[in-house]
Amino acid sequence: MLYQKVDATGFKPSHVAEIGVWHPNTSNIYKYIQDGVRTTLVEPDPESIRLIKENFNNNRNVSLHEVAVCDFNGEVDLCKRESSTFVSNLSSSPALVNDDCDIQNSEQFTARAKLFSEIDDGTIELISIDTEGSEWFAIKNMTSRPVVISIETHGGMYTNPYLEELLKWMQDNHYKLWYKDKSDSVFVLTNVVSITLMDKFRLFNSNLVLALKSRKKRLSKNIKRLFGTKA
Repeated sequence: MLYQKVDATGFKPSHVAEIGVWHPNTSNIYKYIQDGVRTTLVEPDPESIRLIKENFNNNRNVSLHEVAVCDFNGEVDLCKRESSTFVSNLSSSPALVNDDCDIQNSEQFTARAKLFSEIDDGTIELISIDTEGSEWFAIKNMTSRPVVISIETHGGMYTNPYLEELLKWMQDNHYKLWYKDKSDSVFVLTNVVSITLMDKFRLFNSNLVLALKSRKKRLSKNIKRLFGTKA
């Protein structure tokens, strides 16, 4: 969806990036890779790294950084639950909030942690960040000012634990919210990508639908807790 939405505006980024790739076929910027656009990928999970290398090793436009983006350099403990890989000491992540992930009984591993400022050379024009709650660590240390920024901010009962910081950063750096999907918020610099009246209507509708889905999931979870049955 991100590629199609951006492409429809006529904007053609010359350098794209994705932090938290998971599997190649689920990449938010997969089509840009196919188009030969310069691409920076960041992924700490060994299995995902193996799949990325199998799929993209012959793509000279792709550079892969096998690290977890954090707000420090060193090592970080990560927890893995199906498609979610997140920093173990986070107060909130989709797996913790929506799926009651038990960190003690989930797969854990240690990865190299790195500041994004040491990866970002300042030329990224579109970035997608899906790090299950630690997106702020990338944004706060980002050198580039991409035209398009996609961040996982919500989903089910989950709200990004750093949403307030993210929104303030966007405001301070002149970004506007363009649209939302089931998990991501996409921000743009409006001097390059214009937000239409239809975009505003769709965003209003998305906010309404997401709020209703969140309430439904909370109600279902509360019923399950009360009666011990699957709601």
